Formats: sequence, C-alpha cells, structure tokens
Amino acid sequence: MTLTLTRDQVRSVDKLAVERYHIPGLILMENAGRGAARIILRTFGPTGSAVVFCGTGNNGGDGCVIARHLHNMGWCVGVILVGRRERLSDDAEVNFRIVEAMDVDTTVTSDSNAIQGILDGLRGDEVLIDALLGTGFSGDVRSPTCEVITAINTARPRAVVAVDVPSGLDCETGRPANATIRADLTVTFVARKTGFDSPGAAEFLGRVEVTDIGAPRELITEVAVGGD
Repeated sequence: MTLTLTRDQVRSVDKLAVERYHIPGLILMENAGRGAARIILRTFGPTGSAVVFCGTGNNGGDGCVIARHLHNMGWCVGVILVGRRERLSDDAEVNFRIVEAMDVDTTVTSDSNAIQGILDGLRGDEVLIDALLGTGFSGDVRSPTCEVITAINTARPRAVVAVDVPSGLDCETGRPANATIRADLTVTFVARKTGFDSPGAAEFLGRVEVTDIGAPRELITEVAVGGD
C-alpha cells in the first residue's frame, strides 16, 4: 500500500516522533537532509555543483543539512538564506551555523535583485535546490520569496530539486500559488503528500522520491491509517 499524508498528518508524525518516541527534532532533520543528499548524489553523480536556497523555517534547515553532506562528498556547494537570520527556526539556526563553520559559501539576503545576480552568474551545470517553503505553506507566496521562485524558474541550471515539496505548491490540495517552483525532482519525506496526486501537480513535482526521517514505521502507519 502506498501511503499518502495530509498536512496535519505530516505534523502529527513529527510531533509524535518527538513526544512519544523521544527523537529530537534535530535528528529528524539530519535524517531527512542526509537521505535527500544521497538521492541527489545517486541521481546526479559523485561530483557536482549545487546552490541551496533556504527559507528560515525547518525546510531551510533541511537544505543546510543537504548542503553539508554534498560538501562532505566533494560537491561545490553554496547556501543562500532568503530572509533575516534572526527569523531562523531553532533547528535551522543550528544547521546554518554548522555550514558557516565549515566555510561553505553562505549568503544571507532579502534582496531578490542580488539573488537574480547570483543566478545570472551560474555556469549552467549547477543543481539548484529549493528548500524555501515546506509542507506548512498555503496561500500566497510573499516577497522576496516570490521573486526568488520566479528567478529560479527562469534560470537554466542542470536541474531543480525540491526539498519535501516544491515551494509554492500546497501539499494538501496540489494547487500552485502565485509563484511555484517547477522541479525536475522532488525528494519528499516520510511519504507522498495527498496533493501530489492532484491534476496538474506533476508539472511542478517532476519525479518524486520518498526518503526516511527515522520516525518509527508503526507511527507512520498509525497516523496515515487513523487519519490523525
């Protein structure tokens, strides 16, 4: 049976993994990012170049973990934090500090023109990794993230990889927002999301692969089947 999760079920898995099974959120984030990095390596090869666009929430923290593992495996990696650093979630802040300490090339900016300049300077062999907005997103994408998504979609990289869900796509309904990433590959966590099967979602998702975050399988089945 192929499991799919709603937005609330995704939250329940994370919450119960922490509260019932005592798995720290940082470990769940580490497992998610490491799993995504392995899929990226398997897909694009042992060497390459990537730019990771991170939001200030936990999706951005996942992106920082991905950047660290790609760097450790020999990739040339840059991290762009879109937003104000003080707005980072606690776990995302931890992982952003790690990539800074590793001397990974990091940029913190809310200036969409500066990000457009970075994208204009790409050689074309980079993999762009979208870790801007996660499964909690719904509604309209606000500036500057809106402009960043548009810039990514108009760039000509090697590929675009979405982390958990393409930014701007409602994971519950599968409806795109005013700006939505068009990914070649979506690496989603725990299970496919209900909106992925909606008409029209495929053009934003690209190929979908699921990776584990270390939550007990009994918990995932309980939440998926029980509808919590």
